[in-house]
Amino acid sequence: MLNYAIIGCGRISPNHIMAAKENNLNIIALCDLIPACMEDKILKCGLPGNIKKYIDYKEMLAKEDIDLVAIATESGKHAAIALDCIDKGINVIIEKPIALSLEDADAIIAAAERKGVKVSACHQNRFNKSIQKIREAVEAGRFGKLFHGTAHIRWNRGPSYYKQAAWRGTWEQDGGALMNQCIHNIDLLRWMMGDEITEVFASTDRLNHDYIEAEDLGIALIKFKNGAYGIIEGTTNVYPANLEETLYLFGEKGTVKAGGHSVNIIEEWLFADQVDDPEVIKAEYHENPPNIYGFGHKPLYADMIDAIKNKRKPYIDAEAGRRAIELVLAIYKSAAEGTPVELPLDSSKTTDFIGRFTVSKRS
Repeated sequence: MLNYAIIGCGRISPNHIMAAKENNLNIIALCDLIPACMEDKILKCGLPGNIKKYIDYKEMLAKEDIDLVAIATESGKHAAIALDCIDKGINVIIEKPIALSLEDADAIIAAAERKGVKVSACHQNRFNKSIQKIREAVEAGRFGKLFHGTAHIRWNRGPSYYKQAAWRGTWEQDGGALMNQCIHNIDLLRWMMGDEITEVFASTDRLNHDYIEAEDLGIALIKFKNGAYGIIEGTTNVYPANLEETLYLFGEKGTVKAGGHSVNIIEEWLFADQVDDPEVIKAEYHENPPNIYGFGHKPLYADMIDAIKNKRKPYIDAEAGRRAIELVLAIYKSAAEGTPVELPLDSSKTTDFIGRFTVSKRS
């Protein structure tokens, strides 16, 4: 049984803790700067009251024998914590985004290779049943030539969300709607359409949140190396609450739409080969989770455990995490400069865009 600990006991941490429990990991410690957050998760997740609790993650790493750590802090701290864990020879699951700069992502990749540890980027929606079915169709060539795909994230984040944590919406610790709320679907679009991108042309704005530093709307046109195109439309301005997260793929022989809270529902399934019944597929792949986090953490953890035991790459590795942040940073760069940006990018970071929008004081 692998020993497990989590660093960061905030909003997303119960999904990690429950995934660890469901995969029979030995949960030996929690770490958070705020003790009340740890006590809250002990109660909510049914952990023993005498579990080790730390406010200093470095002390935890020094004192505990840990095989796997989940990093679920504010995004700007992910990279430094990951590098410290890797230096100790500890495998890590890093919440999205794995870093806020390409330099830090590259450092994580290099350190993991050097130390022989596994790193998984927590893009858990890749494990959705609907997404796995679509990926199966892509890999089987059922679409024929892919023409274009689109990712739409139409969500709401109001003042209360940002008041809960001062780091949200800042360039140093978070980024805006694209880096935080939209990055899962951005990851899916890039993965499905062929990963390799030649050019991005984008516009971002902050229309409804004058108290945050970063964008609340982003629209991008992507050119893939294989000749296909992608469109990203992401926002946290939708009234009055989250509306949808959808992914469309269009090819010469197939059309697919996934929707719902976290692209968990196949809403359209049309293929020229007619090897399956669209209505049967839509009925089978129709599961709306209770929240936006979906059902993907449990299989992501199962995959990571297997990767550790069998000395293979995780299904969603650090390179995948880097590709997601590269695309978001390319969008930011294009929007700031008003010109198309060519990929690959060697260096870029969210703090490059400090001052992009004028900030009013948070009320």
